[in-house]
Amino acid sequence: MSRQAEQPAAPVPPVTPMDQPAQHDQHDQHDQSGQHGQHGQPEERPAGPSLPRPLLAVIIGLPVLLAVGVAAMGLVLGNGSSAEQDNPAATGPVALGPVPAPAAESAECTALLNGLPQQLVSNGVAQPRRELATPAPAGAMAWGTTQQGPVILRCGLDRPTELTPTSGLREVSGVRWLVVEGADAATWYVVDRPVYVALTVPNDAGTGPLQDVSEAVRTTLPAVGVRTSG
Repeated sequence: MSRQAEQPAAPVPPVTPMDQPAQHDQHDQHDQSGQHGQHGQPEERPAGPSLPRPLLAVIIGLPVLLAVGVAAMGLVLGNGSSAEQDNPAATGPVALGPVPAPAAESAECTALLNGLPQQLVSNGVAQPRRELATPAPAGAMAWGTTQQGPVILRCGLDRPTELTPTSGLREVSGVRWLVVEGADAATWYVVDRPVYVALTVPNDAGTGPLQDVSEAVRTTLPAVGVRTSG
């Protein structure tokens, strides 16, 4: 009986890294997941309780609203000031300094002061007489309110130095006036009567005071020629 020839067994191929793909992939996935948790995006932590957006807007805007409200009240009320507090003398007697007035106690000035109205009309608003501070100069009178500077009259003054032969004069209700403009007021001088009369009128007072005083001058003092010297 003949023996069959033994055939050599097929060689077993060596194991290579490619033979274990599953294990390699699982290891890589584990490493990547670990790196993501440690070196990737920071993990989100649960935040504390948050306020609703409408309530948050009110809280943020409240200081702004308070600041605006205080500013508006400041505009309306100021620092507790009013026309009287801005100018305390506006509600008290009008203080007039002395000026040369040699004819202030003359019969003409006495007649004019007695004939002057108790109030003047300025831009449609009545301006009552104002008390004069002591010692009050002779031949003087004032009108006004707290909203406007006083209108001041002085009688019996010296001839105004601005009056010259070439001065431009203005006539109101038959009375001739010389006007001397100022920064805040104009002074009008009566130049055709026995005594010189000065009327200082604020620039925003209108022509009412000048017309009212002109009527009193015309009815109480006789007209004379304009004297530009002496």
